[in-house]
Parts: sequence; C-alpha cells; structure tokens
Amino acid sequence: MKIRPLTIDGAVEVTPVQHGDARGTFLEWYRFDTLAAAVGHRLELAQANLSVSARDVVRGIHFADVPPGQAKYVTCVAGAVLDVVVDVRVGSPTFGRWDSVRLDEDQRRAVYLAEGLGHGFCALTERATVAYLCSTPYRPGHEHGIDPLDAAVGIVWPTAAPQLSPKDAAAPSLAEAREAGLLPTFDACSAYLESTGRP
Repeated sequence: MKIRPLTIDGAVEVTPVQHGDARGTFLEWYRFDTLAAAVGHRLELAQANLSVSARDVVRGIHFADVPPGQAKYVTCVAGAVLDVVVDVRVGSPTFGRWDSVRLDEDQRRAVYLAEGLGHGFCALTERATVAYLCSTPYRPGHEHGIDPLDAAVGIVWPTAAPQLSPKDAAAPSLAEAREAGLLPTFDACSAYLESTGRP
C-alpha cells in the first residue's frame, strides 16, 4: 500500500497493492495500521456510506462542525469519480485550496481526509459507486456545504453540465459560509485532534 500526501494538510491518497490471477483480484482497500502510521493516528470508524451516482453528478462540497467533525476514507468500488478535497478550515495555510484524485475500479485508490476538510466528487462514468468510512455518524444540523461551483474556489470539474442536488445548488459560497460562521477553524481542528490524543 502506497500513501502519498495531497497538497492539503490532513489529506492523503492511498494506492493499494492488487493481487490478481485467473480468478480475479484481491486487495486490502483499508488498513488501519498503515493509515495510522502515515497520518499519525487511527481512524475511528462509526459509519459506512455507499453512494451511487449517474454521470456528471457532483456531490458536495460537504463538511461537519468541529468538534467532532467527520474524517472520511473514500474509494470508488464501481465506475470512476474525480474525488475532491477542499480546505475550508479558516486560518489554515491552504485555506480555500483544493486537490483531487481519480478514484476508480481499476486502480482502486482511496482518499483519506481529516476532520474539518470539505469533500465532494463528480461521477465520470454512467454509474459510479462510492463507498466511504466515517469517523462519526451523520448529525443533522451539524453538517454543512459550500457551493461546488464557487468561482473563488475554482474547482475544475470534469463536466460541462454538473448535476447538483437542490441542497448543493443552494449552498453558500466559501466567503458566505465564512461570514455566516459555518466554517471550522484550523485552530479548533488542531485542538480537537490534540484533545483526542491524536497529533
């Protein structure tokens, strides 16, 4: 398993070793010890989600209040997506920046993102199935989003006609979310990780 840091602190790309023969393929798509060694702490698991999307569907950019936030470990088990991480932590050196990784059923890569980071993806195939592990359960009223088409963030989505849910289409811009006090702060995220005994 190879782990490569993304340009956003707290986000990494994971490429598993695949073992194949005439019967098919086997791989370890998640190893708590390998990930923990790379990011400095264990990913606590509280919920697993599965999302099936049609081509050009864009989901996100979503994030949760910190504390406790919601760390995620994301992979695409069928089809392909462009997975996007956005730093929405006010005060972070990379605030407002984004990075992306293609997740698909061939390379079987995964993305880990820490609490306080925004997440979204765009389906690149007719059907794309994304599975993700979450550190905390969904908490209504504590989950937020920013406009995935916010020109100030400037995500380059691989579609000319992104399909958004009404909720995502109505999400505030990054600047509006900041002004409304919806965004986590870099200091709060760091303090939360320290309070859990995680670096």
